[in-house]
Amino acid sequence: MNKHKLKALILTVGAIFMAFLMVNVTSQAARMDMVDVSNNNGYMSTAEYTSMRNEFGVKALTVKISEGTTFKDGYAASNIANGQAAGLYVNGYHFAHYKTKAQAIAEADYAGQAAKAAGLPVGAVLATDVEAKEQGILSQATNDRNNAAFMKEIQKFGYRADIYTSGSWANNKMTIKGKTGWIAAYPYVVSGKNWYSTNHAWQWSPTAKFRISYGGFDVSQLNSNYYTAGQKSTVKPTNKGAVKANNRKANKNISKPAASAKWVKEAKAYTLKTAVKLRTGASTSSNAITILPAGTTVKTDQAIIRGGYRWVRQPRFNGYGYLVTGPASNTLEYVKSGATHTYYTVKSGDSWWAIAQRNGLSMTTLASQNGKTIYTTIYPGQRLVVR
Repeated sequence: MNKHKLKALILTVGAIFMAFLMVNVTSQAARMDMVDVSNNNGYMSTAEYTSMRNEFGVKALTVKISEGTTFKDGYAASNIANGQAAGLYVNGYHFAHYKTKAQAIAEADYAGQAAKAAGLPVGAVLATDVEAKEQGILSQATNDRNNAAFMKEIQKFGYRADIYTSGSWANNKMTIKGKTGWIAAYPYVVSGKNWYSTNHAWQWSPTAKFRISYGGFDVSQLNSNYYTAGQKSTVKPTNKGAVKANNRKANKNISKPAASAKWVKEAKAYTLKTAVKLRTGASTSSNAITILPAGTTVKTDQAIIRGGYRWVRQPRFNGYGYLVTGPASNTLEYVKSGATHTYYTVKSGDSWWAIAQRNGLSMTTLASQNGKTIYTTIYPGQRLVVR
């Protein structure tokens, strides 16, 4: 074989190999089979859901229905109706706060009634979203008992049950058996990953973008037909080329590891409105040095949002003490301060976008100054710092 023929053969084989490699990588790309939405996404039109179906391959929609026993998502009914009009399989989820079996049953009754009122069809999935701090302090056995009670109760309304939780909590804080569960875990690089393939669904990104919709969305890959009415999906995109291109694009977007919270300098004096534990570290698991009674004035030099609370550091003669000024949802709940803030009380139907617009802020700024992200759920009665 002469050199020219050998060179041509090598180039041909190389081209075939690269083509195979590209096809293989594409085939391993995580799919945008399902999107979940809540009041944080604002009003979503039929046109937006139709675009998600035709250009991105979305088959199913899971809508936030309720939270605890006090919050019904104001956009649930329109999301269900518009998702159905776009030809998507529609399901629901309830954000859980229960800590006991009785509370789980009460929340299931509340969610079931809210789902009926919002028009969630019988036979749809109504998952319990278990990721709140209330469940974080419970044993696996207690969470398992409570989840089982919720799912048994929700079935009385004609809905199929499932559990949504994070990958770090699955089979740690609660049992998630194979062929069940909707698991959230966000790899640094998505392409080539196929996590939680034995579960019903894997939520692989909280920041997916859609062409005619604002903001980021949670998207999941479906590994069974559980979220498509228990049958093979009949939803077909009209633009398969766009679906492939958008899928590749979404997989190229890498989720950056969350930046660690940093201490910031603040020389302030706070007066405690309630008794607060002074601890050896900025954690509720740190040892208590003493209990500071209400009325105590505390001078601080640094602050941080960590573990769902705002912590401050108090210089002491023999080192430092650490105390909480309030939860991340109301960072000065336990103290009085010389600093003044303007607060807004969240109302039913509110979203990060709506509140930010009314107060001349970006969603990111509004969420950040309250120790949250734009993907954190807000609920009626919650106070947010707007100034």
